Amino acid sequence: MENLINRLCDIVGKEYVKLDEPMGQHCTFRCGGKAAVYVIPGSKEEVVAVVKACREANRKFMILGNGSNLLVRDEGYDGVMVEIGSRISAIDVIGEDLVVEAGAKLSVTASEAMENDLAGMEFAHGIPGNVGGAVAMNAGAYGGEMAQIIKTVTVLDENNEVKTLSLEELDLGYRSSRIQKENLIVLETRLGLDLGSAGDIAMIMQMLMTKRRSKQPLEYPSAGSTFKRPEGHFAGKLIEDAGLRGYTVGGAQVSEKHCGFVINYDHATASDIIQLMEDVQKKVKEQFDVDLEPEVKII
Repeated sequence: MENLINRLCDIVGKEYVKLDEPMGQHCTFRCGGKAAVYVIPGSKEEVVAVVKACREANRKFMILGNGSNLLVRDEGYDGVMVEIGSRISAIDVIGEDLVVEAGAKLSVTASEAMENDLAGMEFAHGIPGNVGGAVAMNAGAYGGEMAQIIKTVTVLDENNEVKTLSLEELDLGYRSSRIQKENLIVLETRLGLDLGSAGDIAMIMQMLMTKRRSKQPLEYPSAGSTFKRPEGHFAGKLIEDAGLRGYTVGGAQVSEKHCGFVINYDHATASDIIQLMEDVQKKVKEQFDVDLEPEVKII
């Protein structure tokens, strides 16, 4: 590992390579174990070089965005965590399109669209993730989803080749994509929007944010919706009907405000959250014969 660490320092600079980094500082659950190595590239080219170095050293690695859909077990991650975040977050406005690097926050991107009188991203304003992760999981809310606005996505494939994929090539579905299936790494995306009025767009965004605040436990650390929506059901409704509103394990709790959210209520560990999720899955399966699939990625 020492040779790889030295190589990573050469690529991104020593100050952007951290050892035994607490992942609670980088995940919205605000808990979890440590990453053996944590790297913060400063450009798309550095991402390519870092990934190549990890592959050549035969060391496992993982891409991290805003950490809003991730939970690292208390035992930690013994590989290289690669952050595509604020250092790779440029947004360029080209006519009615936005060309956005993967580390840009969705909320910032939606605000940039609004300021340029571009409509179509209002749904994304309150989603606490980065563009790269949103593209990979086809994030959506309030009737909108990334599939409606993506034109192309530039990715790094498993052969370390950079390629640009069209919307049709992405195979986007509900919280799924070719990107996830083939372990592609999002570097940049081009979004196609529509001309609108900044005032009207801001009003819609404010309305959706007010709705979000009234129904979701935004005052507590969480990873948003904890489970995917089962076909023909709503996860939150199943959990509520199973009598699990407010159910706790250690410092983790099924939110009393919205049962589809598991929250870090009181200094929860990752183990608390995982145990609670498993308890919920078991209870819902027993009562309704429905399998709840986690939306949160557990590492």
